[in-house]
Amino acid sequence: MTTFAARAAEQSAPAPKIISLDDLVMLVLQHNSALRAGQRGVDIATAGVTTAGAIPNPRIEVNTGRNGTPSASAQAGTVVGIGVSQFIENPELRSARVNTALYAEQTSVQSLSQIRNELVGQVKLRAYEYLLRKEEALAAADALALLQQIRERVKVRVDTGEAGRYELIKSDAEIINAQQREQTARLQIQQAAIFLNRLAAGQLPPLWDLDTQLNEVTALPELDALKKSALQSNPELRVLESEFERNQSRIAEATASRLPGLELRLSQVREPDVRHDLLGVSIQVPLFDQRRGPRAEAIAERERTTARLEGRRAELIQQLELSWKSVEIARVRIKALSEGAMRDAEAALRVAQAAYRFGERGILEVLDAQRVLRAVRQDLLLARYQLQASLIELDTLAGRFGSPNQ
Repeated sequence: MTTFAARAAEQSAPAPKIISLDDLVMLVLQHNSALRAGQRGVDIATAGVTTAGAIPNPRIEVNTGRNGTPSASAQAGTVVGIGVSQFIENPELRSARVNTALYAEQTSVQSLSQIRNELVGQVKLRAYEYLLRKEEALAAADALALLQQIRERVKVRVDTGEAGRYELIKSDAEIINAQQREQTARLQIQQAAIFLNRLAAGQLPPLWDLDTQLNEVTALPELDALKKSALQSNPELRVLESEFERNQSRIAEATASRLPGLELRLSQVREPDVRHDLLGVSIQVPLFDQRRGPRAEAIAERERTTARLEGRRAELIQQLELSWKSVEIARVRIKALSEGAMRDAEAALRVAQAAYRFGERGILEVLDAQRVLRAVRQDLLLARYQLQASLIELDTLAGRFGSPNQ
């Protein structure tokens, strides 16, 4: 009755919404909070470019007073002063500051590309983990069904006196372990689904499933092409390159700031009987502060960025080669397991079952053969997952997920 009720509940449950892997990625990109925060960072940097290019406002001064000590040549009365001043910035300083802001904006754009590249890679990796957990749950269910069939045969033999009760106890223990494995696998499916939903900011449908398969075949690009693409398109490298250019502009900005510009003043002072028209120019003389500190800081930051950039380039090439080898290893394992070990394990289980039915072998041999088949199937699933994970890592290192057009 319990089994019938469970099947009836499964049949009455609404069907899950089938989505593709690309649809899942797009949904995450639309709602992921880290990506949206990165987009706001680009907006902030763009506003910084406007701020850097702003022209200083003029200043207006108005003074008033009274001439209270008249002389023979001056009259007593109100004194009024009006002045206008305008700061004219050093063109080199202004250009360097604007360039610094532009490179900061470019750095924000590349940082957003880096977030997107890593996010898409993570979504795809978690999606294949979800598929792995589903395959593991299916394998656990198949193993449980097989053990239940074996138990029925064992029970018949125990009831007829052909086998001892120990074999039934052993079968029951194996079934309990298989039930625990199946429950664990189903919980792991839910965990993977929850993690994907968290990446999508909770915007996934209540019931959904992927139409992608774990054993999908993906073409592998040439290693040299991947290296070239990584050196040109990897977002992390492009962030460091933008940082290098920004530090170069900061050096020029610090050098030019020793003479920030000059200030023009036009003023008029009116006394009761005299008007004074004045024109003045003021300039800051770099006598004490020659901006050595800011310039040295920018130079040191540029050298640090250069070291990080060169080190990351070398490290990136090594990571690509390691991931490439991981793909080859996974393919070799898949071929060996699917074409050799899997078939041998299935054949060994069939032989053990047939021998048990004819009384030539005990239940332990059957259970051992079933364990071997389960272990080989698990290894095959893990090898397929490792292949997909390595391919995703190659695409991530090459920066193939960083552009919205990819």
